[in-house]
Amino acid sequence: MNDKTKQILLTNDDSIHSPGLWAAAEALDSLGYVHVVAPRDQQSGAGRSMPIHSSGIIEKMTLHVNGKDWPVFSVDGSPGQAVLHGIYDVIQAKPDLMVSGINYGENIGSGITLSGTIGAALEGASLGIPALAVSMQTKREHHLSLSTEIDFKIAGLVTHQIAQKMLSISLPDDVDVIKVDIPMDVTNETPLEITRQSRQRYYFPVTSKRKSLSDRSPVGYEIRFNPDELEKGSDVYALLVEKKISVTPISIDLTSRADFAELQDLLADH
Repeated sequence: MNDKTKQILLTNDDSIHSPGLWAAAEALDSLGYVHVVAPRDQQSGAGRSMPIHSSGIIEKMTLHVNGKDWPVFSVDGSPGQAVLHGIYDVIQAKPDLMVSGINYGENIGSGITLSGTIGAALEGASLGIPALAVSMQTKREHHLSLSTEIDFKIAGLVTHQIAQKMLSISLPDDVDVIKVDIPMDVTNETPLEITRQSRQRYYFPVTSKRKSLSDRSPVGYEIRFNPDELEKGSDVYALLVEKKISVTPISIDLTSRADFAELQDLLADH
């Protein structure tokens, strides 16, 4: 498939200078015209936010990657805002596919709404665009590093394969985003599994000691999990225990799957 009439919007939350973003660009290049519109600065943890202080300034740049000059667009804004500027200012049309990633660090468990990678995909999906969010498991110290030590080659191949499918078929009802998490030791033989999002927390907040509440003390995080408590069939279990590529269908409908009649009875007196 080498259809340059297909329009692909590519973004991330690690910034326009991320090697993961460029691995995705290279992987998607043969599938269509790739519009790279990404945040100017590191935006990990931004979720689907729309900060009011973002200027929305867009800078057209040329980056040289793997022997090719790429015209790209750097946005002063969040990943979600980069998606909107990509659609309304750069492409000036809805693309056929929106891809977010490849992210430094896995996005699994109950904290996925914190992720700017997932947030960008959700923003595209809310506009009716099929969206793919790809994350690569890395060591904690590499999450914000943009390290060139991370090998995105196979992650790029996975991104290409799933994007190719998404460009040729329609997603099932109630599937708006395909979330992919790739283990750090991935090989060509690593199996893929369709998973559910775990309800368990994976990134736990950590605060630093300070003498006064007026001292600077941003909330950090650490990774904690008990393999014996993980739900089989979940993204966390597949990635961490089975060492598989986790593929999770995500819906923008956050309505609980509760029994409405039961809830009605509980609220009957109100």
